[in-house]
Amino acid sequence: MVYAKPNFQLDDPPQRRWSVDEYHRMIAAGILAPGDRVELLEGQIIEMVPQEPPQAAATSSFGNDFVLLFAGKAWVRQQLPITIAPNSEPEPDIAVVRIDPNRYRDRHPYPEDVYLLIEISNSTLNYDRERKAKIYARANVPEYWIVDINQKQILVFRNPQGERYQIEQTLSWTNKIVPLAFPEIEIELSKLLP
Repeated sequence: MVYAKPNFQLDDPPQRRWSVDEYHRMIAAGILAPGDRVELLEGQIIEMVPQEPPQAAATSSFGNDFVLLFAGKAWVRQQLPITIAPNSEPEPDIAVVRIDPNRYRDRHPYPEDVYLLIEISNSTLNYDRERKAKIYARANVPEYWIVDINQKQILVFRNPQGERYQIEQTLSWTNKIVPLAFPEIEIELSKLLP
């Protein structure tokens, strides 16, 4: 008996993709422990890069100052999940979200709850700029910033369409910025960054 050789190569076998519900079941079952530094991106469970002091300082600075800036207007969440169904649950460094009367006790914020997401980048700039920007644009997150610690600049992404943001600006740390959802708030970037 002669067997025909398949006419394809299997260099990269297919990967199992996980849904948000399956990811939550893994957490509930203890497969993923609360201390595991992971996030779900496009069905893949991704280990998060440990924060070095410059990134931690910038995250803390933005988080603390944003709580004051957005008091009574929005909630500021630091390194907590947002649910992007069906298969992503990233943990952005900063998320400015709608105030929820239930305090998000029964769910994480959805994209429609999000005003602004911020990633603080020390060693993950390309990843944040390519993969995460694509996920956030596809979810229709209206505004996304990447704080580039190494170049001392902030990349501002606005106007999502499909998998891309149509507007991208690069600001130095000496600039001021006004978030789209809050035209009354002017942020002096130099005061937020270490």
